[in-house]
Amino acid sequence: MRILAIDTSTDACSVAIWNKGEILALCELQPRQHTQRILPMVNQVLIDGGLVLSQLDVLAFGRGPGSFTGVRIGISIAQGLALGADLPVLGISSLQTMAQGAWRLSCAKRVLAALDARMGQVYWGQFERQEDGRWSEGEGEGVFSPAKVLARTDRLHGDWASVGIGWQTYPDLVSAATLSLHDGEIRFPEAEDMLPLALLGWQEGGAVAVENAEPTYLRNEISWKK
Repeated sequence: MRILAIDTSTDACSVAIWNKGEILALCELQPRQHTQRILPMVNQVLIDGGLVLSQLDVLAFGRGPGSFTGVRIGISIAQGLALGADLPVLGISSLQTMAQGAWRLSCAKRVLAALDARMGQVYWGQFERQEDGRWSEGEGEGVFSPAKVLARTDRLHGDWASVGIGWQTYPDLVSAATLSLHDGEIRFPEAEDMLPLALLGWQEGGAVAVENAEPTYLRNEISWKK
């Protein structure tokens, strides 16, 4: 099994390859430089892995939520690469990717993910790891005000890992929380952590044709400022 994963949904720009169990990954914090960096990074991991696109089985992309522009860049790059190599694609949640990152770093099984959604809101996800490696999503992903997030955490108990830049953007999420939180040490999604999720998605038949790739914005309306 060979998988290429790319993510540009946040300030981080990352790529990774799963090559029959071996992982190669690159991650850079590159705000507003994704279009310049993502393809050279893809090329580098392919060279390092001794692979070409046509040898891959599937291309996984960070479907969001995150920056609207970043999500669109990621899905466009994924579609272009997959179309040229005749590959199926697989969208991976950026919030669930961060939960997977907390598991990789500290074996955290219960994770709360928060990314800054601008406009006084956060993209939010609540995840619990199952024995088979899958993540249950609690009440589901959404975009909420900090007050609504606190109302959700008030219903939780026990120890949880916090991931995502949203916790730093809105520090009251930590100071006013009534549950036990520890830092999951993940600020942004990384393509390396998409790989286990993509493997599970592939096994479940989640890969789709390139024309059916869809982003996840969570917001129904996209606001533009000229």
